[in-house]
Amino acid sequence: MTREILYDPLIAPVLLAILAVVLAVAIGVAFWRGLTGWALRGAAGLLVLAALANPSVQIENRAALSDIVILVIDESASQRIGVRPAQTEAAQARVEAEVAQLPNTELRILRLGDGPGNEGSLLMTALSEALADEPRARVAGMLLLSDGQLHDLPRAPDLPAPLHLLLTGEAQDWDRRLVVTNAPSFAIMGEPVSLTLRLEDQGAVPPELQGRAELDISIDGAEARRVTVPVGRDITVPVDLPHGGMNVIRFATAPSVGELTDRNNAAVVRINGVRDRLRVLLVSGEPHAGERTWRNLLKSDSSVDLVHFTILRPPEKQDGVPVTELSLIAFPTRELFLDKIDEFDLIIFDRYKRRGILPALYLDNIRNYVEQGGAVLVAAGPDFASAVSLFHSPLAEVLPAEPTAQVLEQGFHPTITDLGRKHPVTEALDAGTAPGDPPPWGRWFRLIDVTPYPDAETVMTGAEGRPLLLLDRVGEGRVALLASDQAWLWSRGFEGGGPQLELLRRLAHWMMKEPELEEEALVADGQDGTLILTRRTLGEAPGAFEVTRPDGTTLTLEPEQVAPGRFEARLEGAGIGLYRVSDGEREAVAALGPSAPREFEQTIASGEFLDPLIAGSGGGVRRIEAGVPDLRAVRPGRPAAGRGWLGITPREAYRTTDITVRPFLPGWAWLGLVAAFLIGAWLWEGRRRVSVARSA
Repeated sequence: MTREILYDPLIAPVLLAILAVVLAVAIGVAFWRGLTGWALRGAAGLLVLAALANPSVQIENRAALSDIVILVIDESASQRIGVRPAQTEAAQARVEAEVAQLPNTELRILRLGDGPGNEGSLLMTALSEALADEPRARVAGMLLLSDGQLHDLPRAPDLPAPLHLLLTGEAQDWDRRLVVTNAPSFAIMGEPVSLTLRLEDQGAVPPELQGRAELDISIDGAEARRVTVPVGRDITVPVDLPHGGMNVIRFATAPSVGELTDRNNAAVVRINGVRDRLRVLLVSGEPHAGERTWRNLLKSDSSVDLVHFTILRPPEKQDGVPVTELSLIAFPTRELFLDKIDEFDLIIFDRYKRRGILPALYLDNIRNYVEQGGAVLVAAGPDFASAVSLFHSPLAEVLPAEPTAQVLEQGFHPTITDLGRKHPVTEALDAGTAPGDPPPWGRWFRLIDVTPYPDAETVMTGAEGRPLLLLDRVGEGRVALLASDQAWLWSRGFEGGGPQLELLRRLAHWMMKEPELEEEALVADGQDGTLILTRRTLGEAPGAFEVTRPDGTTLTLEPEQVAPGRFEARLEGAGIGLYRVSDGEREAVAALGPSAPREFEQTIASGEFLDPLIAGSGGGVRRIEAGVPDLRAVRPGRPAAGRGWLGITPREAYRTTDITVRPFLPGWAWLGLVAAFLIGAWLWEGRRRVSVARSA
């Protein structure tokens, strides 16, 4: 219970002040002149002023509130290595026991896990949240149970009480980590790419382990290549990418005896392998409306180097014009089709027919080029069904179909086959169309009738269900046959046009073996803690996926069909690291998370980052290894840390339960006191006059 005097003047404070000044002057004059009873009359005046000030007594009934101690327990990844989990558990139990012995004190515990993504330990964010949930006037102290490695120090809040750090770890801890300091996100195929690495030692490293270390390098989970590298300085490592598309490169150094953790001994780098330039040779048999479609497609891609060979004047044309006036230089057919044919990634024959310009030797060399890994696309016109067809040349051995010598001149909608809905070249071209509905594009009006070979894949059909687009693999190469020369109708917007650019782009890139267009593929990808496994196939449903986690454990996932020829499975909440996936036929690897987790950049326990903040609050840093200190109550402003103890400052907070306001004196009491002093002054003056008269 507390009492307090309040004032609520009955008149304006300014007027009350004037009256006080007048009264003081009157008392002073009376005293100076020696008037009888001046003291009693002055006292009566003061009582009148006091009554006008209207004093009252406020009585508060208070209930004491408990003090609060906040304990933030760091349970991030770096706190789960070595002896730290056991230290944390023991320290928490000791703090709970210490707080329980303090009078009128409560303990609030907040546990901190890994930050989202790769943010690391957010200790200050957690402390700010804990302070926001509690009345700051009751917070008597804060303790952090951590290794001192945090990544959000700028978010530190204003501290209302001492902050202490109970430091986990041991003084003899040491660790070695692998850092990727420079790695490109993509690289040119066929050219070595250089990555910069560094091996760093932290803590009390044994002398016999300093200096050099073994480094293992593996690509896509293949057998590792081991090299010896120095520790403590940058290392340049050249790597040759084995294939286009995503390459997953893993660098690792073997853990040493006594090392704190091996979680930072490996780093994963993802590099997308791209071709420097895609070289395409376009051979046009004669000028026609569709020739421009191919040229526009290939020239629109800045990564394509196009060589266009068009026969403008066939040998049978005799118009008497001297040869010297037809061209300045001769077209280098021998150089292109014999000497440098292997430099091309794709050769396109657009309505080409045998006219003797390209000898059989050249065409046989093209056949050999296909079998050794090249690609040929034939866009057939009416000549393909004639006696001068390319089929009647050495190229017949690699073509996917045989012409029947029939040309259908009628309107038809190109239609994707059931197999084509699974194939990456044609899948989803008619997306949004219900089964059985006509395709959402215009018609073509010419089809060269062909008979497919058994190994050929028919992905589109034309008039009367006859093959339109056929794909095949020959030796190491690929061949495609488009049995029509009217794809240009789509580019002109006839009857709404169609996806000719997308179709021809996919077709060209499939033939050049771009990884994203492989029809048989197993792809593993990691996104935001989720491992996504996708199997593309033209056959039946694949078997279950066997996933090998970074720690070596395995699990099985059953894929589900998400589209024709596409099956998918997901692993939610996957940890950071390298995953290996197999479906019994194919294998893939995926890296989840950053190349090296931020939580393991610094693993040696230290209070270095928190020292300024803790010192400013009057707190201290104590190693749990030396024993958990006692908790004591200290006054605000006094040192809150000493040898073997840490201090909290009791806040003496309270809650007001009741307030009562009473007048200092009732009105009749004020009146009686004033009257008593005035009567006393009158009587005193009367006695004084009588005494003076007798003495006279």
